[in-house]
Amino acid sequence: MNRLVRYAPFLLALSVLARFLWAFATPNGMNLVDLHVYVDGSAALLRDDLYDFTYSEETPDFPLPFTYPPFAALVFFPLHYLPFSFVGVCWQLATMVALFLLIKLSIGLVIGDEVARSSRWTRIAMLWTALALWTEPVRTTLDYGQVNVFLVLGAIVAIRSSRWWLAGGLIGFIAGIKLTPAITGLYFLATKRWKAAAFSAVAFAITVAVSYLVLGNQAATYFTTLLGDADRIGPVGSVWNQSLRGALSRIVGHDVETGAAWIVAVLVVATLAFLAWRALRRDDRLGTLIIVQLLGLSVSPISWSHHWVWVLPLLVWLLHGPDRHLLGTRLVAGYWLLTTVVGVPWVLSFFQESIWLVSRPGVLAWLGSVDMLGVLLVYGWTIFLGWGRISRREEGNRSREPDERPSA
Repeated sequence: MNRLVRYAPFLLALSVLARFLWAFATPNGMNLVDLHVYVDGSAALLRDDLYDFTYSEETPDFPLPFTYPPFAALVFFPLHYLPFSFVGVCWQLATMVALFLLIKLSIGLVIGDEVARSSRWTRIAMLWTALALWTEPVRTTLDYGQVNVFLVLGAIVAIRSSRWWLAGGLIGFIAGIKLTPAITGLYFLATKRWKAAAFSAVAFAITVAVSYLVLGNQAATYFTTLLGDADRIGPVGSVWNQSLRGALSRIVGHDVETGAAWIVAVLVVATLAFLAWRALRRDDRLGTLIIVQLLGLSVSPISWSHHWVWVLPLLVWLLHGPDRHLLGTRLVAGYWLLTTVVGVPWVLSFFQESIWLVSRPGVLAWLGSVDMLGVLLVYGWTIFLGWGRISRREEGNRSREPDERPSA
């Protein structure tokens, strides 16, 4: 391990170089389809048809629409004035830098910032980054030119800030770009940061107001017609969708939509999330954030494999946190490492006749629940550890009670 730490800068540079070679040497390594949607879609603002735009050059079987809030188009709009190849390379480099920062800041949340700033821990963060570039959530984020790493970094920066206006404002801003970070408001509520929670809602409302002010009907189309339309986002039953709804749909053989089965499953997962949160140590900020974000990924109608970048802070929490020496913690971490480095959804995609086909053989359906199973493992193990701590605390209290038996 010490030798790996010593050579961490070299290993990271080698990993980055290999990643770019992969991007330029493979047919789809640099297609950046989602970045095309961001950039080309934002240019559609000039034609007043943002939500009629689709990108199909690399995805003829599923023309990709602009599915993000209108504020996202305003943020990405300046990029369409630059050469796309230049934007693509810069986007990949910026994503890698953001990945290193989110890992380093996650380590700081676990072991303390003073220790995390040391040379050794900086090199450990480099090692994590070198490996993370080849996990499926990051691989697909880089392949598609997705924004997920920046959103995760934004959420971690937000919860680390003690300024309520900065923490809440940052979450509201990035939720205006993509709705998924809005779940971080639950973190503020769980940690009793009432002002930050309220201001995150205010900041998001400001992004909506700006969108209406600048874009008018295009903003109205999104918030009155398209918001919540999962079918427009993509095929719910595809193995690339690792949400609870996707897993259930593949198992039963049809889209469960938001019916009774999905509602019951959501209630079960939400209950486990609540119990896992209650089982955490009170000062465990990263653990609390991860419990919240895993809940968000689970209950969202669509959680593509590239949305699961939260696996990286999760692994930092498991392998560098206070329970890192326990066999169960290592097994849970090993499960996530194995499934994300192998890329189980990617492997299963070769057995998927069509991204639109929901029904499939039972073994493939259950294997396609890999990330949801991982969520249940995290929640279950966290609850188990919490119960153990409570039991030990109660035994300690009893051992300190004075012996009140009458003397002979």
